[in-house]
Amino acid sequence: MQATSYTFDPATRSGSVLLDDGTPVPFDAAAFDAGGLRLLRPGQRLRIRTEGAGEARRVVFLTLQTFPDPAGDAGA
Repeated sequence: MQATSYTFDPATRSGSVLLDDGTPVPFDAAAFDAGGLRLLRPGQRLRIRTEGAGEARRVVFLTLQTFPDPAGDAGA
């Protein structure tokens, strides 16, 4: 699944992404750390994995779109 970086706080390593339909989905430090990134800028295209549905939906993995997802497309 793909999304666009929307917010990012480098102090907490958390933020949110926007899905292609404009829905914001939050991510925490664990999701950020799983992708091996050091920084995000608003507008960057990302490869993500999510869990949950509706208001409980959260990003559990994110990395740059050009980087591989070690789990493949499972869970996307």
